Amino acid sequence: MSENADSRTDEDWRKLLSPEAYKVLRKHATERAGTSPLNAEKRKGVFACAGCGAKLFDSATKFESGTGWPSFWAPRDGAIETTTDRSWFMTRTEVHCRRCQGHLGHVFEDGPKPTGLRYCMNGVAMTFEPEA
Repeated sequence: MSENADSRTDEDWRKLLSPEAYKVLRKHATERAGTSPLNAEKRKGVFACAGCGAKLFDSATKFESGTGWPSFWAPRDGAIETTTDRSWFMTRTEVHCRRCQGHLGHVFEDGPKPTGLRYCMNGVAMTFEPEA
């Protein structure tokens, strides 16, 4: 995808993304738990940003969290950034794509070893590229 993803206008994003992906990636919405086919994805490969194609998570870091969203214990190096999210009367750590700043989900400190982190991602914010 485009190297200039950060220069896209809101209208560009609306044209590029499905309505559901637009709401999540650009408006910080959350998809309903258990609705993403990526939650059940078990093949080897890479999970990428649905907005710009940046490679975010390797399948080897995916685990079944029981939350209804695709969960990972670590992102790829340099793939994501985090910010503090104080919406909904709580403080959480928001995860977004480093390249296009699209909202992906949140990270929590209740994941498995080796990191102890759970990157709880919206499946609609990602695509899956199976290993060749």
